[in-house]
Amino acid sequence: MSTSSSWEGDAFDPECPTRIVLDRVGDKWTVLIIETLDEGPKRFSEIRLAIGGITPKVLTSTLRSLVADGLVTREVFAEAPPRVEYALTDLGRSLQVPVATLRRWAELNVATISESRDRQLNSSL
Repeated sequence: MSTSSSWEGDAFDPECPTRIVLDRVGDKWTVLIIETLDEGPKRFSEIRLAIGGITPKVLTSTLRSLVADGLVTREVFAEAPPRVEYALTDLGRSLQVPVATLRRWAELNVATISESRDRQLNSSL
């Protein structure tokens, strides 16, 4: 994938904005929104229903950030009432494989991690 910028970040540099990008793409809501929009454009209520457990305020905030970051588009249709759809941009689509891989890894390993946490909690009592 080509980029429009001529510089590359360094995530180990505490001053590098790459860390902001990592915060965004590593956020659980971002992962779930990217996965939901993988199926195509969706309305706000469709995204919220697909994700489950996300408040309207958090979904609104996360979508605004994803739009500002250029990962998602927001299209308003002049209808009564107005219809708004969110979709992945090319940049957002470039996240689909890594996000799906991360989500699947979490699903496959959640039991092992939970058991480890339980053992650690029980051993510290």
